[in-house]
Amino acid sequence: MPDHPILVVGGGLAGLMVALKLAPRRVRLLSQAPLGAAAASAWAQGGVAAALGVGDSPEQHAADTVAAGAGLVNPAVALAVAREGPARIRELLDLGVPFDRDATGAFRLSLEAAHGQPRVARVKGDLAGRAIMDILVAAVRAAPHVEVVENVALNSLLQAADGRVAGVVCDQAGRHSLFHGSDTVLATGGLGGLYRVTTNPGIAVGTALAAAYRVGATLRDLEFVQFHPTALDIGRVPAPLATEALRGHGAVLVNADGRAFMSAYHPAGDLAPRDVVARALQLEIGAGRGAALDARGAVGAAFPNEFPTVFAACMEAGIDPRLRPIPVAPAAHYHMGGIVTDAAGRTDVPGLWALGECASTGLHGANRLASNSLLEAVVFAHRAALALCADTDAGSGMAASQRLRAATPVPLLDASTLAMLRGAMGEDASLVRNAVGLQELLSRVQSWVTPLGEPNPLLVARLLVSAALARQESRGSHFREDFPLTQVVACSTLQRLPH
Repeated sequence: MPDHPILVVGGGLAGLMVALKLAPRRVRLLSQAPLGAAAASAWAQGGVAAALGVGDSPEQHAADTVAAGAGLVNPAVALAVAREGPARIRELLDLGVPFDRDATGAFRLSLEAAHGQPRVARVKGDLAGRAIMDILVAAVRAAPHVEVVENVALNSLLQAADGRVAGVVCDQAGRHSLFHGSDTVLATGGLGGLYRVTTNPGIAVGTALAAAYRVGATLRDLEFVQFHPTALDIGRVPAPLATEALRGHGAVLVNADGRAFMSAYHPAGDLAPRDVVARALQLEIGAGRGAALDARGAVGAAFPNEFPTVFAACMEAGIDPRLRPIPVAPAAHYHMGGIVTDAAGRTDVPGLWALGECASTGLHGANRLASNSLLEAVVFAHRAALALCADTDAGSGMAASQRLRAATPVPLLDASTLAMLRGAMGEDASLVRNAVGLQELLSRVQSWVTPLGEPNPLLVARLLVSAALARQESRGSHFREDFPLTQVVACSTLQRLPH
């Protein structure tokens, strides 16, 4: 057996699930916050998408995924994940996740944008993420093969002389700590925290991408950032969500005059793809007409029971959604790009794996289909665990200190510069982009690099903006007003250190 445990970095759904499934292998789970306290997975309201309903099929689910991804989804990956999805959801059910079901025991499924069928398994309307995380956190804390280390933030990766990743450097209470591992699984979430207006935890600044890039891993399609169209516009950061399931339930987007406007932007109206809806809202807000989600007719008095999370957030802000429309605005929500992996979560650097939002598996393409993120997390966690358990000799004896390259911690970014970065990203790398704004943003990002080095958030921002400049077209979540057309041939943008 390997001399060191498998390191799992990240306490969201993907990290918790792979840690559980790695039994009996020894696991050290590193989390930047107390488990479940700052994981985007816990904030997921919609649920988990899978072909569970009568008349639905994995083939239809995969086709919807491919269509939403605007030419960059790997069809084979989409079909394989869709076929595996129902088994993974039933596995969560067996763990105790209380998915909504009817009197016959069948799943109560909701319809979300760009899905051709109701296929989103929910918990009490909009509590899926929290319910799943609560179950998994309890299971991980009780698992004898998992050691949990909290309040440690990924800084960089340790590499052996032959290039294999052999552990991590973490920032812990003002000092650097080294953790050695036979294999390292990155599951740290996305980069929405690089934006001022976001639905993500502030700690989600893409550190895994920077760490992987520095050791030579290939990154893909970093320009694709999905903005959720209906974040509650109530001045809170992170912004609470008004789940897409509300529109699947019949809620409509209206302007200040109460006029529904989405049919003017897309034939699917309020259930158009997220990027279309988000840009439509931005146009309405920019034109001074405002935007709100009217659920009075569709949900009305049932709001507290059907969508308790949204209802509570609205009431805290002094808005009763049973009586008035909910003010909404787009917010940075999900990153489709990431660290390139194979079908089991392996990167192209030995000893390094990536799962969840920080990974690029080929499932999401240029625009993630709603509620496919939790599905991807559980499917690839299962696959990675199987592969890691099968490879019992991987990394054996790897982390002896004399065989490691010297660790060089990355400098931290000060709070004032991070605040400026977030504002700048929201101005020039948001829903609508152009070369002038992107070039100016790139220059600003580079000007913040210190003589001590390039902090991780600045590296990630630089790579994202460079990818957005390189993609001279509009595709999915990436819209260039100076290149509004979509090219006939879809190509991914790859980024790796020169060798």
